[in-house]
Amino acid sequence: MRNSSRSQVDPFIVMDVMEAARRAEAAGRHIIHMEVGQPGTPAPEGARRALSDAMAKDAMGYTVALGLPALRSRIAQLYGDWYDIDLAPERVVVTPGSSGAFILAFTALFDAGDRVGIGAPGYPSYRQILRALDLVPVDIETAAENRLQPVPDDLQGLNLAGLMVASPANPTGTMLGREALAALMGATAAQGASFISDEIYHGIEYEAKAVSALEISDDCYVINSFSKYFSMTGWRVGWMVVPEDHVRVVERLAQNLFICPPHASQVAALAAMECGDELEANMAVYRANRALMLAGLPKAGFDRIAPPDGAFYVYADVSHLTDDSRAFAAEILDKAGVAVTPGLDFDPVRGAGTIRLSYARSTADIEEGLLRLQRFMVERDAI
Repeated sequence: MRNSSRSQVDPFIVMDVMEAARRAEAAGRHIIHMEVGQPGTPAPEGARRALSDAMAKDAMGYTVALGLPALRSRIAQLYGDWYDIDLAPERVVVTPGSSGAFILAFTALFDAGDRVGIGAPGYPSYRQILRALDLVPVDIETAAENRLQPVPDDLQGLNLAGLMVASPANPTGTMLGREALAALMGATAAQGASFISDEIYHGIEYEAKAVSALEISDDCYVINSFSKYFSMTGWRVGWMVVPEDHVRVVERLAQNLFICPPHASQVAALAAMECGDELEANMAVYRANRALMLAGLPKAGFDRIAPPDGAFYVYADVSHLTDDSRAFAAEILDKAGVAVTPGLDFDPVRGAGTIRLSYARSTADIEEGLLRLQRFMVERDAI
C-alpha cells in the first residue's frame, strides 16, 4: 500500500532521544532526563483523588464535544484570576491535549496550501502538523537580539494566512511583553492573517507574569494545556479559547475528529485547578532548578545561554563545541548518562549548533545531571 505525501513528516527527535534513554535504562544504566519537557511530579493529589471517587460512581462515557460544562466554566474563571479577563465559558473548548487544539485550530482557520508562520527555534510539532494537513509552515528565523521571538518586521513579504506564537516559548523559555505581543498581533491583523497564541507554559514564569493574547484582543485563538503547570502530561487534556463566532465551527470539527476529550482526564483536570498549594510547591522546585542550571551549565562549558523567562528549559548555543547537535546529544547520553535534546528538533537551519536542556525533574536529578555534564566536558577536553 502507498503512503500519502502528507504523511512524510519528520520524526519528533526528542521522542527518539527518549527511546534511546529507555534502552540505556533497560540495559541497567541510570539516566538523568533533561530531554523531555514534562514535570517530574504526578498530577496533583486532589486530581487523582477526585478521579478515584468519580470512577466509583460514573461510567466515564462520552462527554459533549466541547468538554464538561463545569470544566469550561472553571477555565473561564482562571482567566479572571490570572489576567483579570471576563471570559464567557462558551468560548472555551476542551481538547485532547494541546496537540488536539493545534489540529482543531489549523483545520478551522486554514485551507490546504495556506502559509502559516512559526518562529524558529520553535516547537517542532507545529511544523509537522501543518505539513500533515497540507499547509505550508513558514519558518521565521528569529534573532538573538529579539530574545528569539518574532517581531513585526520579520513578517514582511511572507504572505501569511496565519502566525503561531508561543510565550513562554519552547525551547527558549523567552516571553513577549505586552507591547511586543500587541505589535505582533497588530502586524498579523494588518496582513489579514489569523493569530494563534500557544500559552501552554503560562503559570511557569519567574520574574514577570506572562501576558495572554486575550488581554489584547478577542480576535485570536489561544491554546493552553493541563500538561505543564498542572503537571498532567500523560492525561492528554488541554483547552482552546476562540472568538464567539468560531465556536460552532470548532465544535463540528471536534465532534467528528475526536468525539470528545477523555472524560476521566477532564474530571481530574477540574479538580487540579483547586490544588494551588501543590502546584506552587512545584514552582518552587522549578525556581531552584533554574538557579542551579544558570550557575552550573557555564561551569560545564555551556556558557552561551540566556536566562529563561518561563517554562523549564535552557537553550544553549554549542556551535563552538559541535556542528552536529544530534551526534553531540548521543555522545552526552552514551558517555555522561544525561539525555538532552538536539536543537535540530526546533530549528532545522541553525539547530545543528544548539541543544535544549530541561530542568523539570527533581532538584536531586538536576544536581546530578550537572555534575555528570561537568565531568563529561572535562574528559572530552582532555582527549
